[in-house]
Amino acid sequence: MMLITMDDRIAITDLINLHGHLTDRGDFDGLATLFTEDVVYDVSTLGGGELVGLAAVREAGLALADANPVAHHVTNIVLRETADGTVSALSKGFGVMADGSTGSVTYEDTVERTAAGWRITHRIVRARRRPLQQD
Repeated sequence: MMLITMDDRIAITDLINLHGHLTDRGDFDGLATLFTEDVVYDVSTLGGGELVGLAAVREAGLALADANPVAHHVTNIVLRETADGTVSALSKGFGVMADGSTGSVTYEDTVERTAAGWRITHRIVRARRRPLQQD
């Protein structure tokens, strides 16, 4: 198992935080700085199924159009090193809709060091709809 440094932790946290900024301004092309080209982005609990590849993630975001949240916020980021050299990142997120309603999710990310830097290779977005439920 490799040891991730404080610089790695900061870079991975920035990666996770940047997602909301890019998405909220509609910069779906910028997602290439966060995810690998072949990312698996699982939004099954939100009704979107499993998206494979950056193009599918981009198309899904564009298809939602005005149904996208106006703001994505992430918090409670916890990083764990894994035996295979990847990092498991668990975080909480909430989205604010145009009408002021909100929703909560848990993000489960697998993050790998690539030639271009740290990138998310797999993301599961789990909707939080009931209190005291395990993810």
